[in-house]
Amino acid sequence: MKILESKSISKYFTDPVEFQVLKDISFDIEKGEFTTLVGKSGSGKSTLLYVLSTMDTDYKGKLVIDGQETGNMTKDELAGLRNEKIGFVFQFHYLLSDFTCLQNVMLPALKLGKLSNKEIEERAYQKLAMLGLSDQALKLSSKLSGGQQQRLAIARALINDPLIIMGDEPTGNLDSNNTRIVFDIFQELSKNYGQTIIAVTHDDDFASKSDRIIELKDGEVIRS
Repeated sequence: MKILESKSISKYFTDPVEFQVLKDISFDIEKGEFTTLVGKSGSGKSTLLYVLSTMDTDYKGKLVIDGQETGNMTKDELAGLRNEKIGFVFQFHYLLSDFTCLQNVMLPALKLGKLSNKEIEERAYQKLAMLGLSDQALKLSSKLSGGQQQRLAIARALINDPLIIMGDEPTGNLDSNNTRIVFDIFQELSKNYGQTIIAVTHDDDFASKSDRIIELKDGEVIRS
């Protein structure tokens, strides 16, 4: 089942001069696929991720997510699609330091507004337990270790049961032990829960163990 379709996507930067950063990129992502985007700095992989996430809409071509073509959607419709169908994990976790772990995980679901506060809290506890953080639920997120904070960010990304988790260097700030833990979590989510994952990484070892590598060079896909 196709979850995401990229059809002839091209993108230009115009400042200070016109430069084509993505060149006619086409591929499909299937449900439950754990895909990594790799390439040297400047290859266009992070730019591509932001296009695929619908946060960047200034491109040519077609993007289809869960059967919905995104090109004609309004900003509000795109925001709703992102909140409901895409979970984000960044290199920097962007947690609210004066909120508890539980509150941080609950936030995207509260924003989506489809469940009661009690249901959201129950779901948040489930996600924390899945990530081995149930005993940290009422602790301030700022009191957690770096590895725990990234696991908390993954729990937050999962709260709305998104179709896709997108990661931008999700292990970039972690040591090798915590990198392995995060990879194992992603792999379990993919294999056991059918979670689709698309992650940009510079870590060759991380990428090599994913289901599929899409490699970019100078804005073009050279391996998929």
